[in-house]
Amino acid sequence: MSALTLRRTGARALVDALRVHGVDTIFCVPGESYLAVLDALHDVADEIRLIVCRHEGGAANMADAYGKLTGRPGICFVTRGPGAFNASVGVHTAFQDSTPMILFMGQVGRSDFEREAFQEIDVRKVFGATAKWAAQIDDPDRVPEMVSRAFHTAVNGRPGPVVIALPEDMLTAETEAADTGPYQRVASHPGAGDMERLRRMLEEAERPFLLVGGPGWSEAAKADLEAFAAANHLPVGTQFRRQDHFDNDHPCYVGDVGIAINPALAEMIRAADLLVAVGPRLGEMTTSGYSIVRPPEPAQKLVHVLPGAEELGRVYRPALPILASPEAFAAAARRMAPVEPRWSAWTDRGRAAYEEWQKPDPNPGPVQMGEIMRWLRDRLPADAIVCNGAGNYAGWVHRFHRFRRFGTQLAPTSGAMGYGVPAAVAAKLRHPDRTVVCFAGDGCFLMTGQELATACQYDLPILVIVVNNGMYGTIRMHQEREYPGRVSGTGLANPDFAALARAYGGHGETVVETAAFAPAFERALASGRPAVIEIRLDPEAITTRTTLSAIRETARARQAG
Repeated sequence: MSALTLRRTGARALVDALRVHGVDTIFCVPGESYLAVLDALHDVADEIRLIVCRHEGGAANMADAYGKLTGRPGICFVTRGPGAFNASVGVHTAFQDSTPMILFMGQVGRSDFEREAFQEIDVRKVFGATAKWAAQIDDPDRVPEMVSRAFHTAVNGRPGPVVIALPEDMLTAETEAADTGPYQRVASHPGAGDMERLRRMLEEAERPFLLVGGPGWSEAAKADLEAFAAANHLPVGTQFRRQDHFDNDHPCYVGDVGIAINPALAEMIRAADLLVAVGPRLGEMTTSGYSIVRPPEPAQKLVHVLPGAEELGRVYRPALPILASPEAFAAAARRMAPVEPRWSAWTDRGRAAYEEWQKPDPNPGPVQMGEIMRWLRDRLPADAIVCNGAGNYAGWVHRFHRFRRFGTQLAPTSGAMGYGVPAAVAAKLRHPDRTVVCFAGDGCFLMTGQELATACQYDLPILVIVVNNGMYGTIRMHQEREYPGRVSGTGLANPDFAALARAYGGHGETVVETAAFAPAFERALASGRPAVIEIRLDPEAITTRTTLSAIRETARARQAG
């Protein structure tokens, strides 16, 4: 189309801009505030598939997951007011997880601004603190310009979400503005001096540790960093919920650095004299509440590699800050001449501690989650995508599953509940030939479980494992630790999750003992439909390491002492 000679509506200009920037999938809940966009999408249905969701929170989480999987902005459309606020959970996750994403929200007509019109919100005030950029397109002539800026902002530097409001009358107004070209990714690279200093620091180190995570990775970057680690026999840990950034079967891999960290791994990081952090911001979850790496001057010499200059030195003052994308750094590190690894025994001890940590202890009740996870680890193909939201149940996944390929873990570092089911839907859309398994707690599942209807509508055979212990388990754990025996507000009365799956048109199974899981899993996969396996877990099995009763008694003893 020559936009210089063809008049079109703002909505059509917007959809044409999405085509220019390579959008192939949009997640949405329809709203009257952007009807003109829905109409324009009707004409390009062969290029852009529109996935209609059951809740804006689900749609936004799907867009976040799609952004994680592709490295391109995940696209979500919602209506004004309630739609935008419902979607805000996905925007917050994309912000904390550094995921490229663009949320387009309908808006009241321009003549009604500042009147508190029906469902009116000020996008800049509402999303200004949880998005990289929040803006409103008031002039249809600026649609191509501002959409181009949205894509560039979402992917460059530290990636993140952008929120764009679309006044209803702007979408129906006409424009002759020309399309832009597609957005361009601008990657920062380490300088030769940076790599020389890093090599000297490695030569001086006795106990180095390599921590990987953050956004902007690829299979190639993962392979480059694995080669660098192997050449220097460096111990490698992965950031909280970024375990797929390094092959967990690799002899240099020593575990995930997150919630409920292996105590031996935590001590290893504390004892390190050089910490090379490639990608992670080093937030609360990755540093055990800022205790194993203390700000602002860590005990370890810190080499911090990040793609955004605004993050370097924000919390930790690094000995060597390197402004570089993970891909560029990993490629340069692979080319670096290896250092004689005086720390080989240190790395080997870390690996041995990880292998020991992989051995599950029996948990209370007839269902042994550790055994189920070990069976799944051996059963699932290397490219299977494993998703989860937030809750203590996720600890079984983080501790016992091994991620071998990049792009096989979808989980919110923001700690948002309800993420897993929408993420699984997005994953199956993106990779229909791969196995997609979602883990959810009973509380987590019922926050977005209605997206099973979306999975059924689009014939997406995801497999959801609901770990049902009849409570908000993480909060109950904290409750018993702080106020032992005083249970309040954490109990749940749940439906029959297997029956609920069947009501949606999917497959449902219930597991009440360990031996029943494997055949239930095989039947669920063979069904070819979206499936739910409900595991009824003893409430005492609160974590991979302890029980509710043990937490309660320890707390009472502490208070008595």
